[in-house]
Amino acid sequence: MKTKKVIFVNEDLECEFYRMSDSDPLKKALVRAIEHLKEDSYAGRNVKKKLIPKGFIQKYKLKNIWIYNLPNAWRMIYSLTTGGELEVISVILDWLNHKDYERLFKF
Repeated sequence: MKTKKVIFVNEDLECEFYRMSDSDPLKKALVRAIEHLKEDSYAGRNVKKKLIPKGFIQKYKLKNIWIYNLPNAWRMIYSLTTGGELEVISVILDWLNHKDYERLFKF
C-alpha cells in the first residue's frame, strides 16, 4: 500500500533532519527510506504491541510502530496512521544508532 504522506512526528525532529548536511550518509539513507515508504508503507518490520516501548505509547498515543533498517546499524522508527478515507500516513518518530536502539527496546 502506498503512503500518501511521510511526515515527522514533531517540528524538532524535522528541523534535526533538515540541519543535517546533504552529504551526510545518514541523511541520504533517511531520504531513501522516506522515498521507499512512499511506495510501500509496510517497508519496515512491525513491532509486536507488547514490545512497543511504554514511553512511545505514552508520549505519542501509538497503536503501532515499525522499524526500518538503515545502513551502518541505524534504525528509523515510524508509525502508520490514517489521514482520511484510504489515506495512509507514515509518521517518522526517530532514528537511532544500534546502541540506542538496543537500549530503547531493552535488548
